[in-house]
Amino acid sequence: MKIVILLAIIFQLKDALTQGVYTSGARNVALSNATVAISDEWSYFNNPGAISVNQKVAFGVSYENRFLLKEMQSQSFVGVIPLKKGVLSIGGQLYGFSQLRSFKSGVGYAMPLAEFVSAGVQLNFQGVRLNQNYGSSNTMTAELGVLTRLNKKLSIGFSVFNLGSALLDDYQNDRYTTVIRLGAHYKLSDKVLFLAELEKNSEYPLNLKFSSEYLPAKNMYLRGGYSLQPVSFSFGFGYVFVESISLDFGTAYHQQLGWSPAVSCLYKFP
Repeated sequence: MKIVILLAIIFQLKDALTQGVYTSGARNVALSNATVAISDEWSYFNNPGAISVNQKVAFGVSYENRFLLKEMQSQSFVGVIPLKKGVLSIGGQLYGFSQLRSFKSGVGYAMPLAEFVSAGVQLNFQGVRLNQNYGSSNTMTAELGVLTRLNKKLSIGFSVFNLGSALLDDYQNDRYTTVIRLGAHYKLSDKVLFLAELEKNSEYPLNLKFSSEYLPAKNMYLRGGYSLQPVSFSFGFGYVFVESISLDFGTAYHQQLGWSPAVSCLYKFP
């Protein structure tokens, strides 16, 4: 068991450091991160172009613990500020533990290009901090996202992380990976939503993800999803209080490494 835990720490932290990709929010976790075509405040971490439809100032915080290991804790926040034209977003995240920690913070801007198309860009300051014997590495990365609403039921989302192939470290020309996501959001009814997504990381095989969201009662959401690379499934729920405060819980399950629970809270100003 100790060997499994050690391997989990090594490979998961390695992935976080080299990829530089940070999804966040319990809704994302519950939907297996098949969320590039969803438009909400947490789109800051998924698709900077999908956040343009938000019409209220909002602030959210999230916590995730991968495989229930203290070395893999993640804390994040997001803020959304609608402007006269477009939407400004800010956010940040810390991942890891005192001896090996990665971080990301940035600002994004999204705006509608037409009645059915919105686009956005995001600039991030991110890096890695090791213990005092090894120092740290910081850099800038850029993201691009587009959301197209084909009709009232179907939307298509597209995003690219790390447009300039930012350098992580000079040693062996180590760079953050580039990640391309393409997904669909289909609203079967006012109560049922289906999601599908293709994700291609420049260093990993193509990943296919499916998920759905169901509204069984007013303000209550049930969610579930499935991912192929790696094979895992997820589920969760959410509840909206008085139309301004929402609380979400989600967890993913890996067959060898176990559970990764997450909780997030969002407040929309009146």
